[in-house]
Amino acid sequence: MICAVAGGAAAVLAAPVVLTAAGFGAGGVTASSVASWMMSLYGGAVPAGSIVATLQSAGAAGIGYAATGALATSGATAGAVAARAVEDAEKKRRGK
Repeated sequence: MICAVAGGAAAVLAAPVVLTAAGFGAGGVTASSVASWMMSLYGGAVPAGSIVATLQSAGAAGIGYAATGALATSGATAGAVAARAVEDAEKKRRGK
């Protein structure tokens, strides 16, 4: 349970940092960043609804409630799966 909560919290807290580090910011796409490279793949004309447009929207306006919930759920699920895998490996090691 603790791993699920930690995973959910980590996903929500890390998302804005990761977006900014990738170059999706409040002022637009940062030059010479992963975001600018992704944008260049479209030849500068990024279609509405594409992953680049969605990430830029999240970077510029922040992550909305629905996305925050999805991130928390995904992170919590990943944390729970990881905890279960560690628990199963420990049981196997002990021969149970």
